[in-house]
Amino acid sequence: MSLMRNLNRALTATTGLQVRKAAPATPDRPKKAAAPKPAAKKPTAVYRCPGPEDLATDRLLRQPVFIMSPVRSGSTLLRMLLNTHSRLHAPHELHIRRLEVGYGSKLSQKAMSALDLERGDLEHLLWDRVMHRELVKSGKDFIVEKTPSNAFVHQRIKDCWPDARFVFLLRHPVSIARSWHEGDPDKRTYEEATADALRYMKAVERAREGITGGHTVHYEDITADPEKEIRRLCLFLGIDFEPTMLDYGKKDDTQVVKGLGDWRDKIRTGTVQAGRALPSEDEIPEILRPLCQAWGYSE
Repeated sequence: MSLMRNLNRALTATTGLQVRKAAPATPDRPKKAAAPKPAAKKPTAVYRCPGPEDLATDRLLRQPVFIMSPVRSGSTLLRMLLNTHSRLHAPHELHIRRLEVGYGSKLSQKAMSALDLERGDLEHLLWDRVMHRELVKSGKDFIVEKTPSNAFVHQRIKDCWPDARFVFLLRHPVSIARSWHEGDPDKRTYEEATADALRYMKAVERAREGITGGHTVHYEDITADPEKEIRRLCLFLGIDFEPTMLDYGKKDDTQVVKGLGDWRDKIRTGTVQAGRALPSEDEIPEILRPLCQAWGYSE
């Protein structure tokens, strides 16, 4: 009888245990990496559209002006021209659509619901208050907001301010794509810049189709005959044209406009140009051709 058998017999009699030869260790199988969870889609903000009877309590702003434009379409130039008017305050881009409201508890949510205020309503109150604060500080009558991404939420902006005025600023789509690429060529190729800028262009076109009563102006027309175009825009806004609107580009209390050089004098003398010749037909890529046609830049 082997030693192991005698040992196990004795251990079993006294302790109930036995000695066994250990099985060879097997390497642990690597654990499968968990598949990343798809990002949860943010729920659409619920809000109500204020009627005429609600504006007195729900909105401080009256007739705000929104410039709907793609990136690199000359909105800074237009902003500076409008900001020189004694009744118009056109600050830097405010990005109000990114200001969001959250509930700290279920009780706070229930309390706001009891006041007939959902998350979207609270965000609209915040947007309105921030812009009204900026307008009051300026001492002027109307605010002008020109953030390009506002075009993606044009309907919500219209719902928030039923009396808002909309200005659609257009530029040749190829010029927009080129300028977007040249602004940061290391970040995006021309093809990538074209695809990215096209998102903004399509959003502006959807806004033009969805909002009635707006005013359309072309960047090339502003640079070719600024007085004529600004007079037309003032007529749309119901304000008098002021010759000093063409005397822009100076330092003000909010921002020094960079890259505009001495265009103030060129604007006044009518010698400012769009900076480059309009693209020819064979320079228009197929992806941009529909918008070139819709905006009057192509047959």
